[in-house]
Amino acid sequence: MNPNTTHTKTEQTKKVEDLHADCRNWKSKFRFLDDEFSFIERLLNSYVFEPNTPNLFERLQDYLSRLKKVKANKVRVLEKISNHENDLGGMLECTDDTCDLRFYQKHDALEAEVVFVMEDFQYLKSEIFNYAGGILKKRKRDF
Repeated sequence: MNPNTTHTKTEQTKKVEDLHADCRNWKSKFRFLDDEFSFIERLLNSYVFEPNTPNLFERLQDYLSRLKKVKANKVRVLEKISNHENDLGGMLECTDDTCDLRFYQKHDALEAEVVFVMEDFQYLKSEIFNYAGGILKKRKRDF
């Protein structure tokens, strides 16, 4: 990239729109996580588990604690996304690649945080479901 390269307003507007679309996509993914958080919390707080499972209470409390940390991290990253979106307007004032580079670096770092939150939650969710699947109460069904 040549730092002396200048951009037209139309080019800058397109770049800002693309970055803004990423932010909207991240926010959408995080809104979906809220539904999953709610479901998992209800599952962990329900009475559908075999009561004689060793260390059941401790394990469920550990999952709830870890879920709380993931939620807090999601909220922190969501705030950063909102701040980043607000800052994107400043990119319209950029007239060279050096200025653009700062926005793209910040955007890439934020994307890495979004990916971390998503992967962290997916790992925890998988662990919870694998554990829970083996100790759910077996219910007899009358057909």
